[in-house]
Amino acid sequence: MDARQDTEQVRGRGVAAQAEPGRGGPKEHGGRARGALGRYALGRYGETLAARRLTQAGMTVVARNWRCGRTGEIDIVARDGDALVVCEVKTRRTGSFQHPMAAITPAKASRLRGLAERWLQEHGGAPPGGVRIDLVGVLLPRRGAPVVEHVRGAA
Repeated sequence: MDARQDTEQVRGRGVAAQAEPGRGGPKEHGGRARGALGRYALGRYGETLAARRLTQAGMTVVARNWRCGRTGEIDIVARDGDALVVCEVKTRRTGSFQHPMAAITPAKASRLRGLAERWLQEHGGAPPGGVRIDLVGVLLPRRGAPVVEHVRGAA
């Protein structure tokens, strides 16, 4: 597959990630956030930035955090013209062990393809433009604007 990548700095420094009832918030993950921005809140913030980036690129976000039983979760489902796009979002702070884009292993890519198939089964099959799996990496520096990278057709 041909993977195209674009990078954009996203404005906004304030982080106000509130847990929604029944959405797996900090109370449902041990009751406490770690650090100034807990892992759950970090992920939710990254997903919000990713959804904004996809919308700015002309896509329509159809669903966020779609769960498929114990199989897993799709972070963002979007439409790009007549194509369905399944997006995996990885958020990291600067200085983390690995870059967000390095988090997609062959096993993770296979799981995403399986989740995409389940989405299609439950939502009426593949659209005319087919299905694409994208990756959005969000890097949060200590200072300055977050960096959002979008790779089309990553898996």
